Parts: sequence; C-alpha cells; structure tokens
Amino acid sequence: MKLPVVFVPLLIFISLQSGCSPTVKIEPPDKPIVINLNVKIEHEIKIKVDKELDNLIENEQLF
Repeated sequence: MKLPVVFVPLLIFISLQSGCSPTVKIEPPDKPIVINLNVKIEHEIKIKVDKELDNLIENEQLF
C-alpha cells in the first residue's frame, strides 16, 4: 500500500503535535498567603433636622 505524497507530511505533523502537548498545572502554595492591608475608614454623618422638629425638641413643655 502506497500513501499519497500529501499524507506523509500530514502524518509527520500529527505525530509531532501529539508529542508536544503542553500542560498547565495549578497547585496551591505550601505556605499560607499573607495580605497586609492598611485601611483607614472615615465616616461623616450629616443629619438635617427640619425647623419644626427643632422647635419641638426645644419646647420645654413637651419634655
């Protein structure tokens, strides 16, 4: 059985490709991962009080 000339390079290419299959391996590290964060959180709370509510609070008869 004689192979056509076109198939010989194709067979060589396929055999080379099967030998060169890259692999990617993912493994967890042996040591724990340490992350140091310096975070500064500032809050500013603004409360608006209606004038009527202000007057109610200042009213001595109610409290």
